[in-house]
Amino acid sequence: MPKNLYEISIEVSTDYVLEQSEPKADRYVFAYTITILNRGDMPAKLLSRHWVITDANGKVQEVKGEGVVGEQPHLNPGEMFRYSSGAVLETPVGAMQGSYRMRADNGTQFDAPIPPFTLAVPGVLH
Repeated sequence: MPKNLYEISIEVSTDYVLEQSEPKADRYVFAYTITILNRGDMPAKLLSRHWVITDANGKVQEVKGEGVVGEQPHLNPGEMFRYSSGAVLETPVGAMQGSYRMRADNGTQFDAPIPPFTLAVPGVLH
């Protein structure tokens, strides 16, 4: 079976940022590190991001914008790009998911899905 021309995998790790959080003020700060890996056969550039952030109260924030952390990385097959960013929630638990809009070197645009992941203060979930 041939490899997919356009195959972007996304891995996420998260941390609760205690020093910047104020639970009494319903402010919970999370850091996340994203690793984007081009597993396909075609070089591709990250054009934009679309995040959907949901807290435990059901409040949804949508974030759209060009690139990530001010960059639009171009990934050749086998290359990866890693960056860290953050999110602020009003609850100790929430979730994020979304997609990156990519453009392959042949001009084809496609979305690379970011699988849902949980943001949680340590000890809140079992």
